[in-house]
Amino acid sequence: MAGVHEGQSPAEGRAAEGHHNMVAQPHSDEEGPVAEAEMLAAQMSSDEQPLGSLGRRFNRRSPFYIGLTASAGVAVTFAMVRVLALLSSMLVLIGVAFFLALGLEPAASWFVNRGLRRWLATTLVFVIFLAALGAFVAAAIPPLAQQAGDLIHQVPHYLQQAQDHSSAIGRLNDRFHLQQRVTDAINSSGGSALNGVVSAGTAIFGALADSLIAIILTVYFLVDMPRIRTTIYRLVPHTRRPRAILIGDEVFSKVGAYVLGNVLISVITGAATFIWLIVFSVPYPLLLAIFVALLDLVPIVGSTIAGVIVAAVALTVSFPVCVATIAFFVVFRLVEDYLLTPRIIGRVVKVPALITVVAVLVGGALLGIVGALVAIPIAAALQLLTQEVLYPRLDEV
Repeated sequence: MAGVHEGQSPAEGRAAEGHHNMVAQPHSDEEGPVAEAEMLAAQMSSDEQPLGSLGRRFNRRSPFYIGLTASAGVAVTFAMVRVLALLSSMLVLIGVAFFLALGLEPAASWFVNRGLRRWLATTLVFVIFLAALGAFVAAAIPPLAQQAGDLIHQVPHYLQQAQDHSSAIGRLNDRFHLQQRVTDAINSSGGSALNGVVSAGTAIFGALADSLIAIILTVYFLVDMPRIRTTIYRLVPHTRRPRAILIGDEVFSKVGAYVLGNVLISVITGAATFIWLIVFSVPYPLLLAIFVALLDLVPIVGSTIAGVIVAAVALTVSFPVCVATIAFFVVFRLVEDYLLTPRIIGRVVKVPALITVVAVLVGGALLGIVGALVAIPIAAALQLLTQEVLYPRLDEV
């Protein structure tokens, strides 16, 4: 059979011969029933619908259809569970990147609303972020390196104090056997020092690679956020799409407000800690302040863990300074919970304290630190869905 002639549309060529001229040539009449079906397919093809129109629906009451659908559902569910288990680490990275993109979305949309194109607004957001990060690193690395070096040089002195029964650290060591516990933990880890170095290097390389992947994914998510949003809403049935848009946009805004607000609160916490440590001459103030700011990103438990570690370092100065540092973290935690959080992110997220604690505990148990970080905005989204969808449906029953 001849192919599509020059100047002839694909639909006209298909109508004339019933077989695609670029697929499975040569074509012959020995194809039997398939050749007949191809002729019917050529008749269905037109310039408006070159691939034909939709056929009639399957009979969903057919026993074969029901059995096939049930078995296919079981097989697909099992396969999806296996795939999700195999891709769990990568899916966590994708989720973190999307979470960060939602956090940066308010800034990008702010620039877009003022006349910038989407790609330019995204570029500007990341330039500002990288500039701030570069300025922070340039200002913090020299004193940070010096304080880290001083800490390494002071480790033998701290060990000597631990063996001195008249010092505060020595008395704590005698009571709780801290040095022996640390030694036992190191010895029980097993393996040589070389294996430990290799393991540490592998972990650091993996963390850097994951961070780079998350940053790249965040950029792509932020650039394509309008298209991603449209795709998500296209998956919702047409009759329910307007309601889904209202609820979905509200959830996205809550996540963005939470991320930016949480970062701002952590910066305030780190700055307050740095000032406190400088005033009372606690060693390594910048190192500890950065450590506190990073841990404060983890809700509920982060600042508590950071306060215990900083108080332990303050004990090297004096016992009263240690007690005062503990009191500082307790007071600042109250200020953060009842003043900073309600004013910065509480008005948008509006998650009760009990739900916050439960969400952080569940998220931490499931996904570790990442789960604890995303627990509160997820809880806020579920709370919104419950109030706007579940409760009204239950009230109608």
